[in-house]
Amino acid sequence: MPDTVALSRYAGRRRRNAVATALSFAATAFGLGWLVLILGVLLWEGFGGLSVAVFTQMTPPPGSNGGLLNPIFGSLILTAIAVLIGTPIGILAGTYMAEYGRHDRLTSVVRFINDILLSAPSIVIGLFIYQVMVAPLGHFSGWAGGVALAVIVIPVVVRTTEDMLVLVPNALREAATSIGLPRSMAITHICYRAARAGMVTGVLLAVARISGETAPLLFTSLNNQFWSTDLNGPMSSLPVVIFQFALSPYKDWQALAWTGALIITLAVLALSITARSLTSSGKRS
Repeated sequence: MPDTVALSRYAGRRRRNAVATALSFAATAFGLGWLVLILGVLLWEGFGGLSVAVFTQMTPPPGSNGGLLNPIFGSLILTAIAVLIGTPIGILAGTYMAEYGRHDRLTSVVRFINDILLSAPSIVIGLFIYQVMVAPLGHFSGWAGGVALAVIVIPVVVRTTEDMLVLVPNALREAATSIGLPRSMAITHICYRAARAGMVTGVLLAVARISGETAPLLFTSLNNQFWSTDLNGPMSSLPVVIFQFALSPYKDWQALAWTGALIITLAVLALSITARSLTSSGKRS
């Protein structure tokens, strides 16, 4: 009798396990199916409009041939500004949290605020920069767009810098102290070198995060139909052009929107692969 009860329980567990496994595979297939469908449509539509003109000509008026040179250039400029502003601030904040104030109450507060910024909607950040920079100055500008993207970069760099520095063995710090190195030199010459791959990975992930952001730029840098290097005025960017062209009724603009979306997707893919390769190489070393 006990054997029969044990066998029935075992059979019931196997049935429940089979049902749970089948549901897990079905959910995975459902999610991957939509992902494959989206990527398939993107590749089909995007590669159809990919040409040299996309990288050498300006955005055209309706019914004319053109490319995406000015929004690509504008996106590179805005991303560079965001990285130049956000990376030093993020690294310094992460260094303080990991090296100087690891157990301080201020570190807990900063970490909490940083976690909020990590999950904050980008449109809220755009509205904040609009109120701080755009409204007082009375015009949109590339500087405002770069600062808005920098606010998104900072929490990503802070988190990765802190996590990577915490993983550095304390024995390295003790060895540096034993030979008389000041704490600042021990951090810059030893801890940073040990955590370099992870910190660079954090910067790359931050760049991938801001590459497709549209909402903050709509409130800050807006758009510019022409070639412009004036950071004090509106500046074109690839996500905003994709947004505007995709909503337009013109087929040629819609085709350029698909091509721009493909360019951003490939750029984010390249950054993600680079970040993963740096992470794996850092683990091996």
